[in-house]
Amino acid sequence: MPTVHASTSRRALIAAPIAAALVLTGCSGSSGTDNGSGGGTKFTFTFATSNNLESPYQTLADSYVESHPDVTIQTNPVPNDRYGETIRTQLQGGNASDLIQTTPGSGDARGLIPLAEAGFLEPLGDTAKSLVLEGSESVYEVDGKVYGQPLDFTVGALVASRGTATQKGITDFPKTMDELTAACGTMAEQGGSLMVLAGAAGPNVGLTIQGISATRVYGPTPDWNQQRADGTTTFAGSQGWKDTLQTFLDLNEAKCFQPGAVGAGFDAITNGLAQGTSVASFIPSGAAVEISRAAPKEADFAVEPFPAADGGEAVVLGSSNYTLSMNAASEQKEAVTAFMDWLAEPAQQQKYYEISGELPVSNFDQLDFTGTIYEDVAPLLKEQAYAPLPNNIWPNPSVYDALQTGGQGLLTGQKSIDDVLKAMDAAWDS
Repeated sequence: MPTVHASTSRRALIAAPIAAALVLTGCSGSSGTDNGSGGGTKFTFTFATSNNLESPYQTLADSYVESHPDVTIQTNPVPNDRYGETIRTQLQGGNASDLIQTTPGSGDARGLIPLAEAGFLEPLGDTAKSLVLEGSESVYEVDGKVYGQPLDFTVGALVASRGTATQKGITDFPKTMDELTAACGTMAEQGGSLMVLAGAAGPNVGLTIQGISATRVYGPTPDWNQQRADGTTTFAGSQGWKDTLQTFLDLNEAKCFQPGAVGAGFDAITNGLAQGTSVASFIPSGAAVEISRAAPKEADFAVEPFPAADGGEAVVLGSSNYTLSMNAASEQKEAVTAFMDWLAEPAQQQKYYEISGELPVSNFDQLDFTGTIYEDVAPLLKEQAYAPLPNNIWPNPSVYDALQTGGQGLLTGQKSIDDVLKAMDAAWDS
């Protein structure tokens, strides 16, 4: 059986030399650089960032330039909290980069389907098509043409520091809601929190609620999104979604989140997990690599499933969460295509996995996860007990916007569960 490369093990993870992309929270980062010097071919590359740690995209661009001295790549990192709006504005204005980071589907502001339908993206070739997971073609294709090249398979669950938990008297990560609530109390009594939430950052609130929905909605009803599309259910009429938002409120009430969570930014996640004041957070699996750089060796990060409701089964989110797309207006399509083909080569795929901490985009269920950060979710991955990121499948970005802002409103008491779900329904039907 193949094994996960040693650099994804918890032992080697602590020494990882490069930061990972926190794909759904947007906690990756870099400053824009103009790689290479004058002459030869030059193209531009835009991706999301939200701190000063180097993004895997930056690292790969630097590596490509080093091995292709006739090529210059100007990288243009954009803050994650306004990334979707920024690239749409740039595409509409005709000044977007040649290569841009996108997401599969339609439910995010950077979703590739509406961008492709608007004529902003260039169809990609066989290389990108070969990386699309079977059965997920609908979130990559328009009229049979592929518009995004996936690089990863990301697990959306809780990234937790086992070391911190043990030091705080939590010997085993909670497997039930009762155990989780008790652990929240244990951490709160010591001035910390079991979970850390970037409440002021919509993407982290949205990911947290979606992570809970995996067990309350998509585990019991895997085809829930299709039922909503068919009009046979609604968010407001769904007990699963009511339970999801109630669980989110219950976590807040039980002091599972850190004090001041409602106003916290992405830095609260890095600081809380690295400094040991919090144990876990709903962030993409590869985030453990980045967080580990700022944490002591004993932190011992792992990916843990969120407890199912009483009588339910554990389910995590799992899908390719980010893609790369080519600007249809680019005058450097040949150079961009060459770079994307290079990214798809096994050596670069392996390098991306090493520096991001995410899983390969295919055949990940054949890997041996023993001793890795994925050991505790390995049974779920092998049993395919995972659901795609819901908002990738939702029909427009407004649904996810309603979830994010609604979740923030729940924390402040300005919104009720019914308010949030009705707003999501209205956005779906708009």
